[in-house]
Amino acid sequence: MNALARLSELNIAVLFGGTSGEREVSLASARTVITALREGGYEPLALDTGESEWWSELKGVDIAFNIQHGVGGEDGVTQGLLQSLGVVGTGSGVLGSALAMDKLRSKQVWRALGLPTADFALVNAATDAQALLANWGSAFIKPCTEGSSLGMARVDSPESFVAACESAAVFGDQIMAEQFIDGPEYTVAVLGDRALPPIHIEAAREFYDYEAKYKANTTRYNIPCGLSADDEQTLCKLALEAFAALGCSVWGRVDLMRDSRGEFQLLEVNTVPGMTDHSLVPMAAAAAGLSLLELLEEILLMSWFAGQSASGGRA
Repeated sequence: MNALARLSELNIAVLFGGTSGEREVSLASARTVITALREGGYEPLALDTGESEWWSELKGVDIAFNIQHGVGGEDGVTQGLLQSLGVVGTGSGVLGSALAMDKLRSKQVWRALGLPTADFALVNAATDAQALLANWGSAFIKPCTEGSSLGMARVDSPESFVAACESAAVFGDQIMAEQFIDGPEYTVAVLGDRALPPIHIEAAREFYDYEAKYKANTTRYNIPCGLSADDEQTLCKLALEAFAALGCSVWGRVDLMRDSRGEFQLLEVNTVPGMTDHSLVPMAAAAAGLSLLELLEEILLMSWFAGQSASGGRA
């Protein structure tokens, strides 16, 4: 029996929604995923994880396509729940999900392994912003465990620093400052052990924020990304190393910037990237010759076989 025939025999659920600040993005991603699977002949069970005791509906489900973004869906919580229930989940497991969701610890791991990432510090509204900005010039303030650029702001003065910390605190207790990099932004989608064609992102706004990601039609996505063959190879190699360093697997997206010295600097890893009409992974997959359905089938199959291997073939 070939792999796709095996996949057609599995009971598939799509998990979406949740209660994080990224709920609306997750709902949009789910519409894309569910529609593509249904058009491909599959009959996925749609489960909104924002509903109470949604997990009780998983009886009989073989594999769950997790398209929950943010806290609860992307940080190891759902991954651990599925594992305890004996249901295979797509994408990274508990460790990779938890590490990638935490921007501070991601950067600590990369720095320990000698992988390049911009300077960073754990901060709050009482931090000596003047001293920090004297060294860095400008900084980005980010909640450590939130996605889609929620609660993120660029600061260049002590006053804006305090205001940004207060805004970021709405999304979590830990706040990170990251040295501002004045250079182009790239993203590399990872599928299995390969990097898909990189994308050079040009946002018309001050930076690639929530508005630029999901609402604006002025953001430019450049594929090919405009790098030389050698530089593109360097970028993809670094993305794969960063992905593996956090224990991530199956699929995801690595965001990077190129600094004034021409060196690539790691920003973060997203283990459940968006699947909306503005999303980057489907865009990169299309550039690699994969339809949306083929992309989803690859994610499901890789996750299924990884789950079988982890359970000794009993998945």
